[in-house]
Amino acid sequence: MNQSSGVRVRIAPSPTGSFHVGNARSALFNWLFARHNDGVFLVRIDDTDRERSLPQYEEDILTGLRWLGLDWDEGVEVGGPHGTYRQSDRADRYLDAVGQLIDSGAAYHDNRTAEELDELRERARAESRHPGFYIRRPDVVVDEGVVRLAINQDEDVVFDDVVRGEMRFGADAVDDFVILRSDGSPTYHLASTVDDIDYEISHVVRGEDLLSSSPKHILLTRALGAQPPIYAHLPLLFGDDGKKLSKRHGDTALRSYREQGYLPDAMFNHLALLGWSPGENQTIVERATAVERFSLEKVSKNPAVFDIAKLDHINGEYMRAMDHDEFLQLVRPLVDTDETGWKRFVALSPEIQERTNRIPEAVEQAAFLFTDEISFDEKSWSKVMMEGTAAVLKTVADRLETLEEWTTEPIEASLRGVLETLELGPRKVFQPVRVAITGSSVSPPLFESLAALGRDESLRRIRAAAARLG
Repeated sequence: MNQSSGVRVRIAPSPTGSFHVGNARSALFNWLFARHNDGVFLVRIDDTDRERSLPQYEEDILTGLRWLGLDWDEGVEVGGPHGTYRQSDRADRYLDAVGQLIDSGAAYHDNRTAEELDELRERARAESRHPGFYIRRPDVVVDEGVVRLAINQDEDVVFDDVVRGEMRFGADAVDDFVILRSDGSPTYHLASTVDDIDYEISHVVRGEDLLSSSPKHILLTRALGAQPPIYAHLPLLFGDDGKKLSKRHGDTALRSYREQGYLPDAMFNHLALLGWSPGENQTIVERATAVERFSLEKVSKNPAVFDIAKLDHINGEYMRAMDHDEFLQLVRPLVDTDETGWKRFVALSPEIQERTNRIPEAVEQAAFLFTDEISFDEKSWSKVMMEGTAAVLKTVADRLETLEEWTTEPIEASLRGVLETLELGPRKVFQPVRVAITGSSVSPPLFESLAALGRDESLRRIRAAAARLG
């Protein structure tokens, strides 16, 4: 790979919970930016939270990235010049950075109690100032406690965000924040900043919820004698109620969508459109097109809505465009049936594929093919099984029984002949037959369903429904 562009971006999730769709969107945008610029996409694991970081969550992250097709050039498992790319293995490096900052006077130890710090915050609030306004270097020098970065209050922190434009933070609104805890463990601010320096990250592309951390990271980077990266803060993901995406909107773990039968290409497509557009009002965007057209400058500032209905639509488009043999391979593990049931499904599968948005729906649509004991949806039954319907079903069974060839066209011709004979509309004939053979008024196309189910079973079910009415 030609990496002359100098673009180096990273995704740095913490393995403390399931891989969130918001993190997946951030990873995808980083990947698109790297691939568009022929740069490096790096995956590191921010696991300094020793108690909550668990191997299964790390595996969930890596599995999710692979499922989306987001390959990485450096990082965990693939290697690179920076060791394991896990923060838990870099404790000595963080301590060295803290020592450098203390020696230069840019950081100091602080052993003030929580009560003393609360008093300083209350004083600031009483004066309508930022709560951290008075949390500054004390006059007494100590060599224990937490370590804080000393902030120069005479200069605002200003930077150009690729997405949001010029961002300005008053220096008096940034407290002397903790970079090393009293137990010797680094904070997120320290570990993330040191890693970004060491890994030569050129652009930090992350969610807007981390925007308030950026002035701290910029000041810390400068204190360590390095040049801050370029920042791009992505819009938040909202639910369809206009509020920040959370569990109240349903599943937020990427794994859940994989388990529900969504396709990786469809999820990639959906996530790519959450805050970015390729232009031309496109809904279906191939990977190659997304890579070719992606630009951080075209990312919106406005929140993006994670719309399940839109995801279903996109997934359905990919399902219908899929090679039919691939469709069958995806469905087969979900179908618990014998060879007869599977042959029935295969016969009807082209019609089912055209009407499927998610893989499990294919099995649901075809459930009537896999059983000898049909279960009737009572609402459907009561709606179409009227007085006189038993006679209609008997006529249908008698007419179908005379067919020499049990295929779609003769079945359709026979049933339409019943309409003429009985002088009834399709609703009075086709719908009762549909309920009789599938158990529901909603099913795949009737004539194709009869053909797939087979002569003997179709006739048995139709006559059984007529008997049930009688």
